[in-house]
Amino acid sequence: MYRLCGRLRDTKRRNALQGKVVVITGASSGIGEALAHVFYEYGCKVVLAARRKTELERVKNDLLSKKISLPTEEPIVLELDLSDLEQLETFVTKVHEVCSEIDILINNGGVSHRGSILYTNLEVDKKIMFTNYFGSVGLTKAALPKMVERKSGHIIFISSVQGLIAIPDRSAYAASKHAMQAFGDSLRAEMHQHNIKVSVVSPGYVKTAVSINALTGSVMDKSTASGFEAEYVAEKVLDMVINEDKDLIISQFVPNLAIFLRRFAPSVYHWAMTKRAVKTA
Repeated sequence: MYRLCGRLRDTKRRNALQGKVVVITGASSGIGEALAHVFYEYGCKVVLAARRKTELERVKNDLLSKKISLPTEEPIVLELDLSDLEQLETFVTKVHEVCSEIDILINNGGVSHRGSILYTNLEVDKKIMFTNYFGSVGLTKAALPKMVERKSGHIIFISSVQGLIAIPDRSAYAASKHAMQAFGDSLRAEMHQHNIKVSVVSPGYVKTAVSINALTGSVMDKSTASGFEAEYVAEKVLDMVINEDKDLIISQFVPNLAIFLRRFAPSVYHWAMTKRAVKTA
């Protein structure tokens, strides 16, 4: 029975995804790299985008080395700096030149940060917002016209549980993810008439280099080190695309509890966050 269910799941995934053009930002590592693998395995033509071209080529070679039973097209590698808003339309034009269309846009690229509000320079807040929020918004706006013209497309924002709650020492990052959540909700309502799907994914702690690559800090924190595997998150996102879910929270018990408290017992949530801030000060 288990094998039968697995075959039926694979067939459903293959039928829904084979031949689709999937653009993945932040594809050079972490969740983005894991997403590239799962979508490629089901016959998608993946466009790998990030700043680090060498790492993108490594991901591409890893994909090409896989033994896939489905017919697949060679992955496309395109450099992209999300904080450089002037290049976003050019990037989308390049994708259309190579692939003709974009079926699925996964806005995954971004940067993390930790630090108190009191001692964080405003330039850091701007850098985080330009990369995490304006970069994804600009790329989405560039891709939308052709999607609207075709009456088809799926836009995904990889946000965070910190787009639903905010914790001490994460103000810049949480603000960028809150903004992404709000933009995604507005976009979903507006695009319904054009048959364009919009989904927002809110992962909890995921075992990636996000804390190592943060604007401050160069070690993986304990929560991240004990988080979900990126491959697990990628599988959940893939099923979300197939099922056309609007929201997906992939999180551990404590962040889920915090989300619940923020919504239904805000005074308790604020008390807990105050205690946390004092402890980490």
